[in-house]
Amino acid sequence: MHYLERYAAPAAQLRRVLARKIALSCRHHGEDPAAHAAALEDVVSRCIGSGLVDDRRFAEARAATLRRRGRSARAVAATLTAKGVGRELAARASSVGDAEELAAARKAARRKRLGPWSRGDRAASRQKDLAAMARAGFSITIARAVIDGAADEDANGGALT
Repeated sequence: MHYLERYAAPAAQLRRVLARKIALSCRHHGEDPAAHAAALEDVVSRCIGSGLVDDRRFAEARAATLRRRGRSARAVAATLTAKGVGRELAARASSVGDAEELAAARKAARRKRLGPWSRGDRAASRQKDLAAMARAGFSITIARAVIDGAADEDANGGALT
């Protein structure tokens, strides 16, 4: 309960945390962790049943946080999947429109000082900036729109070219 008070977590993450704590306690007391597997599953199922753990709610909240930080839809889906959210749910939670993806790409470029926000020669570093945006999970269309765009446009402005 203390873990869930501090952190939002999907069921798979809660299961991993509790299994790690059980293994540590069993190692200290000289017991077999497999003996506590049924209790672990019971606790996880009770947390899901009572609403303390909700994978959908976690995925939506975490996806919104990551998008505000400028993460691409692909990166958001990968992060959610790594946390233990199912692939279908991660894909639904991370799906966004072109305008939202463009806004996230602009935030990422501003944070990394790419394209219009770079301090050096933009033309010389264009390929490296596009590669950085691609590694961040943005499509080439979005990356070109951001890297070749102007820095003074607002975060929601600018059309895809």
